[in-house]
Amino acid sequence: MGGDLADVRLWAGELEAVHERFVHRFNREEPRQSALAYMRGLIAPLQRKNGWTLAEEAGHAGPDRIQRMLNRIEWDTDEVLDDVRRYVVDNLGDQDAVLIIDDTGFLKKGTRSAGVQRQYSGTAGRTENSQIGVFLAYATDRGRTLIDRRLYLPTSWTDDRERCRQAGIGDEVGFATKVAIAKAMIRRAIAEKIPFRWVTADAAYGFSKGWRFELEQADVFHVMATTRHDTVVTRFALDHPVHELFPGLPRQKWKRRSCGEGAHGRRIYDWARVEVRPWHRPDRRHWVLARRSVSRPEEISYYIAYCPAGTTLDQLIRIAGSRWAIEECFQTAKQECGLDDYQVRRYPGWHRHMTLAMAAHACLTVLRARQLDAEKAETDPPRSST
Repeated sequence: MGGDLADVRLWAGELEAVHERFVHRFNREEPRQSALAYMRGLIAPLQRKNGWTLAEEAGHAGPDRIQRMLNRIEWDTDEVLDDVRRYVVDNLGDQDAVLIIDDTGFLKKGTRSAGVQRQYSGTAGRTENSQIGVFLAYATDRGRTLIDRRLYLPTSWTDDRERCRQAGIGDEVGFATKVAIAKAMIRRAIAEKIPFRWVTADAAYGFSKGWRFELEQADVFHVMATTRHDTVVTRFALDHPVHELFPGLPRQKWKRRSCGEGAHGRRIYDWARVEVRPWHRPDRRHWVLARRSVSRPEEISYYIAYCPAGTTLDQLIRIAGSRWAIEECFQTAKQECGLDDYQVRRYPGWHRHMTLAMAAHACLTVLRARQLDAEKAETDPPRSST
């Protein structure tokens, strides 16, 4: 019991430290305190995290104060997100960090929630009535958390400006593909000088030649999943299908490696790489990676990499495997921080909820990193003073 109480005090103290980063973004005391109470409720062990349960946890008579903070009171959620991102960098910042792009679905009923329609949700694994959010994760050896978010708006919304206005979507917000949203997030991270070394994403994003070219022009190293139908430049063709690079490759070129821990343990595959675009600058390399299932060798996935010349296959495998970190972020943020537990329908409210849930997740991630640091310090042998 004493340990539980100490944990609660630790969480409460760190939440206040995160809150202190952006408390100046609110003009009045009520929304300042409501934002802190909301984050406390999001990490509390509540079965459901809706307006009523969060209000009860905060000691409010009803959900009005929290609803005002999410939906009516003016505050700039992007400025708050900037403060949360700086908190992450100050505590987890690493020059070798990986930026990971992915989207996740939020199942919804009805037609009034901003961006909702019947669309494929990777979360559900099928087409459902849902909202889709595009997210950016920041992954280091000490922890991983979400640092950017945007609600995807299908054309069924952006082509109907009156419907958009009713959901709080300004006339300046037009249609943007998920890849365009991803590009904007990476550009923002670069502009804000977020320390990182790599970018990775699944094939829904990595298939975009235009985005890969933009990253390369900025000299941003990346390992992007792509489809078997993607093409690359080789010594023999300008549009060489990636799946034709690997048949007939000598057996010793395939290496059995783990690309990290997954939901069911270590993810072990056979990996190979083939260099492409051989006439590029001497200090950079382009590779196509193939990841082959051990039990079903006909199942092969492909990645396209742009990296320093000395990058090893094992290093590329590690980056390709790091994409799993954003799945972990989605899982823990939904389970522990109420990421998908919201009752807001309007566009600004969605971003406000996500920002505060991400702040709560960042707080827990930083606390875990410190705990791991302390445990490591206890187990490491003391250094000799001589």
